[in-house]
Amino acid sequence: MNRSHLAPHGPIHPVLPIRPQSRARVPSLLGLTLVGLLGCGDQAAEPVRIIDGDYAVTFEPATTTLRLLHNETELLRFPTDAWQVATVAALDERASFDPYWLEYGDDVLSAGEPPDLIWHRAESVQIAAQSDTEFDLAITLSDGQLASLHIERSGPGRFVATLSPKVRSERPVAYLRLRPRVDGSEAFYGLGGFADEVNHRGKVRPMQQEIDVLESKSNELRVPIPLLIGTRGWGLFVESRRPGVFAVANKQPDLLETTFGTGADSASGLRFHLLTADEPIDITGRYYEVTGQPLKPAKWALGPWIWRNENKDQAQVLDDIRKIRDLDLATSAIWIDRPYASFVNSFDFEAARFPDPATMIAKVHAAGLRLALWHAPYLEPGSPDLAEATQRGLFPKSTGVLLNRWSEPIDFTNPASVALWKDRVGRYIKLGIEGFKLDYGEDVMVGLGSARTGWRFFDGSDERTMHYGYQLLYHRTYAELLPPSGGFLLCRTGRFGDQRHVSVIWPGDMDATFTRYRESITSGDGKTVLGVGGLPATVVMGLNLGVSGFPFFGSDTGGYRHSPPDKELYIRWFQQTALSSVMQVGDASSQPPWEFTSKNGRDTQTLDLYREFARLHLRLFPYEWTLAESLAQTGRPIQRPLGLAYPRLKSHPSDEYLFGDDLLVAPVVTRGAVQRSVLFPPGTWIDFWSGEVFVGQTERTVDVAAPLHKLPLFVRAGAIIPMLRPTIDTLSPATDPSVDSFTNQPGLLWVAIAPGEKPAQFVVYDGTRLGYDPETQTVSATAGSVFSSGMVLQISPLPVEPKQVQAAQEILRRVANSPDLDAQSSGWTWSTAHGGTLSIKLTKAQSSVTFH
Repeated sequence: MNRSHLAPHGPIHPVLPIRPQSRARVPSLLGLTLVGLLGCGDQAAEPVRIIDGDYAVTFEPATTTLRLLHNETELLRFPTDAWQVATVAALDERASFDPYWLEYGDDVLSAGEPPDLIWHRAESVQIAAQSDTEFDLAITLSDGQLASLHIERSGPGRFVATLSPKVRSERPVAYLRLRPRVDGSEAFYGLGGFADEVNHRGKVRPMQQEIDVLESKSNELRVPIPLLIGTRGWGLFVESRRPGVFAVANKQPDLLETTFGTGADSASGLRFHLLTADEPIDITGRYYEVTGQPLKPAKWALGPWIWRNENKDQAQVLDDIRKIRDLDLATSAIWIDRPYASFVNSFDFEAARFPDPATMIAKVHAAGLRLALWHAPYLEPGSPDLAEATQRGLFPKSTGVLLNRWSEPIDFTNPASVALWKDRVGRYIKLGIEGFKLDYGEDVMVGLGSARTGWRFFDGSDERTMHYGYQLLYHRTYAELLPPSGGFLLCRTGRFGDQRHVSVIWPGDMDATFTRYRESITSGDGKTVLGVGGLPATVVMGLNLGVSGFPFFGSDTGGYRHSPPDKELYIRWFQQTALSSVMQVGDASSQPPWEFTSKNGRDTQTLDLYREFARLHLRLFPYEWTLAESLAQTGRPIQRPLGLAYPRLKSHPSDEYLFGDDLLVAPVVTRGAVQRSVLFPPGTWIDFWSGEVFVGQTERTVDVAAPLHKLPLFVRAGAIIPMLRPTIDTLSPATDPSVDSFTNQPGLLWVAIAPGEKPAQFVVYDGTRLGYDPETQTVSATAGSVFSSGMVLQISPLPVEPKQVQAAQEILRRVANSPDLDAQSSGWTWSTAHGGTLSIKLTKAQSSVTFH
């Protein structure tokens, strides 16, 4: 595969190699047979087929229909009218060609098609050339317009196609549209960071950030991904940097419309991928095969983070570190948000407030914490590099509306800009900074409505493609400075392919509320506004992003706008983020968990609960990192929408999800709720806290208790969950001997086993192999490269106390309780907790244990 897009900096390249769109080639050289257009009517009457195992793409000349099949079952159908081209009298250089405004957006701006626009609909489709692995179709549209479609097998479960119009000077092409037909009842996932629902049926989804009537003045779409996944096991990925829109069964139940404003680039056509898998949850893996594997953060970055919106000075940072450890709050890292430098990107620490950054960073590291900094792609007036950057032309050649208060964004299409930026950021890395929170960089919008914003960059590109490309170049500049172990990049924007550069997405400045996306709220000045959404919205965004190629997600625990969160909201939020891929804790009020005020209403109960859930998040590291390592093999997101993981449920809740295969999370996202309904998937599910057993239903939900202290969390019967020890403080290395560090000492592996009816196994990321046989009541364990010191097994619910526990030929000693067990090298105990819990401690030499 052409990897030119991975080359060092220069003109922005698409993430994927673009197939040359000229059809001027000699088909016989490619093994193609000319048919149809050369008068071979008999051959043209026969269907053509590209086969890939159980999957196939077929074209039937009799019905002029293209189909995507799985075991002869139709997944997608492209009838004659699936291909459309729009032309105009002349291409207007002032136009953005954003197709969203052709039909939608009336609540923001007057919308509608320009008077000279004509849609040309396909009237006939014929086979032009074919082979076993590819074929060409010739498309005749209304008003004499012509187009072609080339489609070929591109890999297992993948087909790639390009719709290419024949561009005529008298009426240039402005838009290209696909209109496939789908099952009228299936659900649709993906498409990036939308915050209202996980199922896109009936929705209109622009593929770029748009101005809006929300309080933030935008639609908050910072991560648009043109990947749509159907629950029958297919995906449609449109590989275009141009503005686009997906209208998802909003006009009729079986119709999808995806439109892209190709404008002056129309001759290159519209390239799209048809993806297939036995289960829809596996489509994201096919997408990674096309666009690249996601960048994993460093291991330590998956421990809890704490930050303040504004740090007063170095003394406050050091005091926060002491409090984190004195209060026994499991934490692996902190970041310092702005302001900390003399100016935004003066690439220093302001001397008056941070007099000795090297000593500060050393103390952070000693306490078992890593340190990151807030960054943005600007140079504030006063920055020592501003004059040089201006003189050397390191900013864009022309700019549109700026969405920041500091400067034009740095032009990362200019190699000189990239070199300067890397050199300056490198100063922080040499001091010991190991990650960055990358904010802003959203100035390059594709337009204001249908009008251009007028950007021009060093490489000649403009906002019509750089609304996509700028994010990749911005993030790539930092990603290339990270160590091979991963580091940490927290970004609030992303595009397709950007998962190769971005460690973690955070959703931006969400409301410190229980409100949904676009729900009215009262702002601090008493005005009623449409909010961007609070806790419920962030749950939805995390699920949508995981399916769309960004598996690591962490919202500001507690929200940002209108903060601080009150006690109830704060507790419900940290309960949810503890069971998300990344737990980062901070809000605009700069009030960490230990600060109690009359406004936030927190107290010792709040802090005690926070301590419990932060440590739970940290303890789940072996389970989560195993999921992270499996991304390269399966592509399955860490947080999984229930309706996509279990499509046969035919239910698509936006507030319930799976954390891996074995943990079902049902966060409370409604104020005042002390119970909630839960849809259990097939099988048996066990309450994580009490051991209560629930049997999965096909359609019915079950009401479960959810008092303020409890997160509804359930374990699949048959699950094996590897965890860290209950005393763990951090994943990061520490030199302070009082800090319990995983890096310093992995220690015993704790394994929670929920007995099921069938044998179970789990392979931890380090190669540790765990198994449970319910018939013989035997647990087997083979140590891996990290967890080699022994383990503690906790088997529940086990309502009857065993009479004997035997490891190999040795009868293990029964001790009175867990503290006594801690003091022994091996042994067992049983308690009535969680429906009956058997705890067994094994040495590294004991590889199997049986109880009866």
